[in-house]
Amino acid sequence: MSWIYLIIAGISEIAWAFGLKYSEGFTNIMPTIFTIAGIIFSFYLFSKSIRDIPIGTAYAVFTGIGAAGTVIIGMLFLNETASLLKIILVLILLSGIIGLKLSSNDKEEDKGGAA
Repeated sequence: MSWIYLIIAGISEIAWAFGLKYSEGFTNIMPTIFTIAGIIFSFYLFSKSIRDIPIGTAYAVFTGIGAAGTVIIGMLFLNETASLLKIILVLILLSGIIGLKLSSNDKEEDKGGAA
């Protein structure tokens, strides 16, 4: 369950990152509320995930999902530049996230639970 919390926390990091963009320095009220709620939700789930996942692994996965997702959404929907190099680097980042999951020896696995 901790990995599910962590993945959802990473995805919600993508949402609040875009909320920051549209909050215009916390002057636009609705995006500001959305952003603050997203930050709280994201960090709540992140804190639940680190009960069973080592902090180094969890933080790298959390920020990696947020970074990769934000870059991908920006390229697909916000007309940010997409280049072959940028796509390759995002794929490398995602490979690292998957590698961390595969090499993780978290407490859930030690307890015999599902990872």
